[in-house]
Amino acid sequence: MPIHAGKVVIPDADLSVSFVRAGGPGGQNVNKVSSAVQLRFDLAGTQTLQPAVKDRLRALVGHRLTDEGDVLIIARNHRSQEQNRREAEERLADFVRRALVEPRIRRPTRPTRASKMRRLEGKSRRSDVKRRRGSVRDD
Repeated sequence: MPIHAGKVVIPDADLSVSFVRAGGPGGQNVNKVSSAVQLRFDLAGTQTLQPAVKDRLRALVGHRLTDEGDVLIIARNHRSQEQNRREAEERLADFVRRALVEPRIRRPTRPTRASKMRRLEGKSRRSDVKRRRGSVRDD
């Protein structure tokens, strides 16, 4: 089933799912059932995402990116394969949604002429106050 991430649909051809045994506490169920999910998304080979979105996604996923260019998401919080699979797909969709948002370009602003004048006026007023301080002369 393809993953819907905002306006983008990730096809099944770009995904591969494998089930492995989850570690940690859980008794016999952990030792017998492969409930953890490894979801691989072929980021390098996918045609559904623009190159700029791919670059942002690479930065977002961080250590989850493999040497082959795949995004590897491991979900093992739940006891069932289906819940873990849904969680992994939702996490991938969330990463893609966040990568689709183009960051706004910051344009540095310059102070207005009036604000410069107010700043200088305040400095000169403070300077006057400090200049008037000091010892009083006795005539």
